Amino acid sequence: MKRFFFTLVASLGLATMASADPIEGIWQTEVDDGAYAHVTIAPCGSNYCGTISKTFNATGEYQSPNLGKQIVRNMALQGGGGYEGQVWRPSNDKIYLGKVALTGDQMALRGCIVGGLICARQTWVKIR
Repeated sequence: MKRFFFTLVASLGLATMASADPIEGIWQTEVDDGAYAHVTIAPCGSNYCGTISKTFNATGEYQSPNLGKQIVRNMALQGGGGYEGQVWRPSNDKIYLGKVALTGDQMALRGCIVGGLICARQTWVKIR
């Protein structure tokens, strides 16, 4: 009976890992204002959110006041590797319309104004 229970639990755990959405994981941002971050993206309700989990500057890892803050907010799957939600830019403390396009281990993340007509873009790389 113990063996059956262990097998069942292990199978459920593997099924859960196999069904993870491609946006989930740890992503490295581009350098912005002299620093970059690792952002952990995970489910938040029915969408996906990303929290700053590590920060780096020219001297290495450092304790940014932005650690633990949500930079990607409520990204909803739009299909075809696309997501829409909001992104927060720490350097100016503004929230923008966010759009994501996933291609393999790269994420094209755009922060947009004017209903998506004017956008700034970064390419993030999935590290885990």
